[in-house]
Amino acid sequence: MAQAHTQETERDGEPPVQRTGSRARNLWGRFRNLWDSWRTDRGIWRRGIVLAACAVLLSLVMIFHAQVPNRVGNLGSLVETFLPWLGLFIPLLLVLALVRRSATALLALVLPVAVWLNLFGGLMFFDKSGAGGDLTVVTHNVNAGNSDPEGTARDVAASGADVVALEELGGDGVGTYEKVLAGTYRYHTIQGTVGVWSKYPLRDSGPVDIKLGWTRALRTTVATPDGDLAVYVAHLPSVRVKIEAGFTASQRDDSAEALGQAIAAERLDKVILLGDLNGTMNDRALAPVTSQLRSAQGAAGDGFGFSWPASFPMARIDQIMVRGVDPVSAWTLPRTGSDHLPVAASVDF
Repeated sequence: MAQAHTQETERDGEPPVQRTGSRARNLWGRFRNLWDSWRTDRGIWRRGIVLAACAVLLSLVMIFHAQVPNRVGNLGSLVETFLPWLGLFIPLLLVLALVRRSATALLALVLPVAVWLNLFGGLMFFDKSGAGGDLTVVTHNVNAGNSDPEGTARDVAASGADVVALEELGGDGVGTYEKVLAGTYRYHTIQGTVGVWSKYPLRDSGPVDIKLGWTRALRTTVATPDGDLAVYVAHLPSVRVKIEAGFTASQRDDSAEALGQAIAAERLDKVILLGDLNGTMNDRALAPVTSQLRSAQGAAGDGFGFSWPASFPMARIDQIMVRGVDPVSAWTLPRTGSDHLPVAASVDF
């Protein structure tokens, strides 16, 4: 008579069913074998010297990115624009170190990991945003070639912002934005290709000269219930990466200098800068501006807040920066018909 505890037998030539415990023992056995082979490998510390050197070099570039020279093709600004993405070299070096079975390379990887976490771990893993705020602002480069300006305007109005800044206005789209946003925002001013829409009265509106020969920046005073607020909107010149010329950004850099001078001369204590600066907060070329203002995303955002390109955001070149008010939260809005994502922030007076 068959017993209940009888061992399973093969059926029709099929192998016996392997239990979960057996799989775990097999995995552990393979790990033990791998560990033993590494432990007895006398070349484990001699191999991978080049990989270890690459890990150290990567760490040095991230630590001393401000010292990467800009004289040749604005290389320093290019590195700083995509600085967080240098972390992608870490898993690549890890795989190569494992393939090479190099303890030296693996140990050296601790350095770039520590440096990257020190630079960007706070943005990556911690949500600094809070609740509430006295004023919510949005900035959006709507793209002059936007095929759906009406839908973009409706999306921006639905954000609930008290103040909206739009860049790259032009052509027939200007009238569309004015018409759609009029139902939500009673006050607005347009200077050249940038504009501000506000639920609160505006005054002293006018262009800001950023040395371009045409108007891509403005300043206005928003009379909020908590007091006057100076609002600047700017669209700095675009930059390009060219094989023969490198990171072409000289015109952008000159405009940043002019914008910084205008902000430095501002008499009001409370200031907000909104716009597409075609550069990140890490880019030294924007120091005339970034040295005077705080990034709302850096102070109260969740994650990196990348805004461009909208199809696969790789950099935050659309900025909200403040002085005299405290950022409470910062975030990106869903994609519109533009190649940029709208970015938003709430502030306390």
